[in-house]
Amino acid sequence: MRTTASLGLLLMVAACGAASPPAAGDTKVKPSEFPTAHRPVAAIVSDRWSNEEERDRLREAGTVMDYSGVRKGMTVADIGAGEGYYTIRLAQRVGPDGRVLAEDILPAVRDKLAERVTREALDMVSVKLGTPADPKLPENSFDRVFLVHMYHEIASPYEFLWHLRPSLRAGGRVVVVDADRPTQNHGTPPALLDCEFAAVGYVRVERRPMPSAGGYLAMYEARGARPEPAAIKACEG
Repeated sequence: MRTTASLGLLLMVAACGAASPPAAGDTKVKPSEFPTAHRPVAAIVSDRWSNEEERDRLREAGTVMDYSGVRKGMTVADIGAGEGYYTIRLAQRVGPDGRVLAEDILPAVRDKLAERVTREALDMVSVKLGTPADPKLPENSFDRVFLVHMYHEIASPYEFLWHLRPSLRAGGRVVVVDADRPTQNHGTPPALLDCEFAAVGYVRVERRPMPSAGGYLAMYEARGARPEPAAIKACEG
């Protein structure tokens, strides 16, 4: 299984082309330089949000991909991929000329998803193990990065979003799907989400209700210079 996951990572690096090296100074940034989130963090309780049949009956993934503008040939990332509900459907949407990087922070979940990807012969998908505060994505590589039903589980959102920024291509967007409720109840209030993204230099370009996904969809683009970690101001939860 570790061999499959390692092969997936190698494929992803090749698929993304000559990705830029990490931004200058990134390796010297210490977690202590980022502000602490002033809100509770939800515990990870499952690798699935709901069963796939029910989600497909509501056209959840199809609607999210339509709203997000996912097209054939795109390169996308599914962070907190879990059992792979979005990973599989993103692969079908981007097609053989596109690329999908599926990432989770739990080794057992990552390995289970890698087995599924191999079983379903999804050659355009790579599976990777991330870290809670840094997804460790290749720079200038992604048209869309999906954070579906998982943002409220990120304990260090400012650090996470700061490290995520360089992975976006020009015009690339971060797509968040979450519920409008307190973070400790496995959701993120939209105003809090806007504030945390804005603190790291993102601008919201769209938000719309997503009842089929239990809440709303919001999309963000990185604008301007990435702030220094010490200059980031925490939002009140």
